[in-house]
Amino acid sequence: MSKAFTKESDGDDDDGPSLPPIPPGTKNYMTPQGYQRIRDELLRLIDVERPEVVAVVHWAASNGDRSENGDYIYGKRRLRQIDSRIRFLTKRMDLAEVVDPSVHHGSDQIFFGATITYENQDGVQQTVTIQGIDELDPLNGIISWISPVARALTKARVGDVISLKTPSGIDELEILDVSYPAPQ
Repeated sequence: MSKAFTKESDGDDDDGPSLPPIPPGTKNYMTPQGYQRIRDELLRLIDVERPEVVAVVHWAASNGDRSENGDYIYGKRRLRQIDSRIRFLTKRMDLAEVVDPSVHHGSDQIFFGATITYENQDGVQQTVTIQGIDELDPLNGIISWISPVARALTKARVGDVISLKTPSGIDELEILDVSYPAPQ
């Protein structure tokens, strides 16, 4: 059978990075900045990267034999990756529910968008910000609203002590500070 009739499957056709799934029946909550980042990436892919790759693939295809043409093969693979990322970002934006955390500015109760400083039972302080799944950056203290820590902290107030179930047992967290960005 000709290679033209087989589908190459090298793992490039997935729908994007392996982010936690959005819980069924909920929206994809995100901050206005997170939504803007996704929108900017989507527009860059559609308006800049995809047309450039299409032009390279067209040029490479016009050179003749495609089976050994590296520019053509790589270009087609890159085009599949770009199209997959476009589909992923479009799905995420369709489910997006933009939540402005500044509406809670001055509140001491924890909701989406809060920056929380807490202390565990060993006296270790940690600061985290609750944001959307697509904004996740645990190394910089940005956790997803569906994470166990965020779910345990949500609706608590400064001074509350909450219990967090961890693999090593129950951890008690005392909430020291809650802040929100100032309205713009």
